[in-house]
Amino acid sequence: MRSFTLRGLTLSLPEAALKGNLERALASGRYENHEADALLLHLRPGDRLLDLGAGLGFICALGARLLGEEAVAGVEAGPETAKLARKNLAANGFPGVKIVRGAVVGAGEGEVEFGQRPAFWASGLQGPEGWPENAEVIRVPARPIGKLLARFAPTVISCDIEGGEQEVLMQPLPGVRLVVVETHPLVYGPEGVERIGAALAAEGFVMAGGARKDTLVFRRD
Repeated sequence: MRSFTLRGLTLSLPEAALKGNLERALASGRYENHEADALLLHLRPGDRLLDLGAGLGFICALGARLLGEEAVAGVEAGPETAKLARKNLAANGFPGVKIVRGAVVGAGEGEVEFGQRPAFWASGLQGPEGWPENAEVIRVPARPIGKLLARFAPTVISCDIEGGEQEVLMQPLPGVRLVVVETHPLVYGPEGVERIGAALAAEGFVMAGGARKDTLVFRRD
């Protein structure tokens, strides 16, 4: 196992998971730094955070440190990644953060196909170009966003689900005041980013401070 410290939090993962630029991002502190900056800018006492695409548990741990572990939950599709998130949260003193295993979807029940890649952070649902060559296609529970909202009642959503956000953020988001989303224009083009923005605008969201590169921030009063 390798361990890295980001913003006072320790993240551990197997050597085999350090694919692509992940090691450099963790060592430099750039891992999920845009989402972290936006959340630190906007989180308020009393918020409840739902992290879609929990990865190693970093955003969940950051939220738990600010809001308390009972106010934070995450969803992670990769079985081994979900285990890593739980271990990292416990190691940082937040064993009470709930990590739900499954893929977030706009609607639907049962299971969906998920492409698990050696670089866990690039795993996701099937894109318009099909599955990447190195994806192991597995079946994971489908977690419709409406049920997640009803279960956890978040006021803030952090979303990084490798293209799935286009479907998920088209759905109503009752009770949510802030959305921090990493968009993936390589998956659905700039038109897809515009569709996400238009859907959120129709629900009363406006662009907020803290947006950087493909990470956008939306708020509503």
